Amino acid sequence: MRRTGFTEEHADFRRMIRDFLAREAVPEYDNWLAEGTVPREFFRALGKLGVLGMALPEEYGGGGEDDFRYNAIMSEEAARALVSLGSLRVHLDVVLPYFLTYADADQRRRWFPGLASGDLITSIAMTEPGTGSDLAGMSTTAVRDGDHYVLNGAKTFITGGARADLVVVVARTSRDAANRRRGLSLLVVEDGMPGFVRGRNLEKIGLKVQDTVELSFTDVRVPVQNLLGEEGEGFGYLGHNLPQERLTIAVGALAAAQAALDTTIAYVKDRHVFGQPVSHFQNTKFELAAVATDLEAGQALIDRALAEHVAGELSGADAAKVKLYCTELQGRVVDRCLQLFGGYGYILEYPIARLYADARVTRIYGGTSEVMKSIISKSLGL
Repeated sequence: MRRTGFTEEHADFRRMIRDFLAREAVPEYDNWLAEGTVPREFFRALGKLGVLGMALPEEYGGGGEDDFRYNAIMSEEAARALVSLGSLRVHLDVVLPYFLTYADADQRRRWFPGLASGDLITSIAMTEPGTGSDLAGMSTTAVRDGDHYVLNGAKTFITGGARADLVVVVARTSRDAANRRRGLSLLVVEDGMPGFVRGRNLEKIGLKVQDTVELSFTDVRVPVQNLLGEEGEGFGYLGHNLPQERLTIAVGALAAAQAALDTTIAYVKDRHVFGQPVSHFQNTKFELAAVATDLEAGQALIDRALAEHVAGELSGADAAKVKLYCTELQGRVVDRCLQLFGGYGYILEYPIARLYADARVTRIYGGTSEVMKSIISKSLGL
């Protein structure tokens, strides 16, 4: 069905990104998989193209166009090309909004030009060993000592943490016995600060070009000038950006599911069994017809959420609904598509196998499906 939420400028951007990925990503993707990372040169190429700085103010080399639909197009076109862009989505969709919203004038001068060019890549460190989704229960501390905070603690499952130049660390700067959510602050830890150690790259089932690491902080002296926003208000800041983070995951999940359908249609038309193409069997037709219908419903939900988010009206509960529906849908779609490949669907040289492995985590990160259901149920007064 026709999508109505995009302008001609968005269509031009989509064509540009599609051509760029076909030229710069697709031919190199096997090398990226072998190396387990996206090279920094690719990020700088995106910077030269103007993509990384699109939402940043023009005075810092950006485009001054803070429209999340461009971010969605990036995710959709990467999925269409059957490539993953590593930690790019975390950098653009999850971390950059904190800088845009809470960085002061000095921080903007220091960091924004590098963010626009691709010379500075970011990550965010929230999750700790043993805490999972309980952000209020984190134990990483930052104690004020003159013009610095002394940071101590550990983080895990940090996407992009292995190569990030700037890591936004959520740490406890004070305690309030009456309110566990108060007292969290956002500190920007820079590459090379003494006591900041990047641990092992965690081996994952999927997302092979997206590094996921453990980070440790031992008496790291972080200048007060690296505090994002107000001290003690970090929990509220995190909640403010969660709808976009969850919408980002939903967009990527649905785009990956659409890519699974596309690659499966191509395969069943070409693959012959019992003397005829797999596409000629009624079961194949019925399975893919059902998948296409489910995806159409998911796309309608995504496009409605995109419109509400651009208008500044997407609620936390509605973002949770979108993430829950689209990530669960992704799991069902990719599984049904892989089945039509038979044994070949389990072989990694076929894209459907990578799509299958990559799909599982979307129901976990950014808030598990169970957390999404909890948020939705609260909105129902339950």
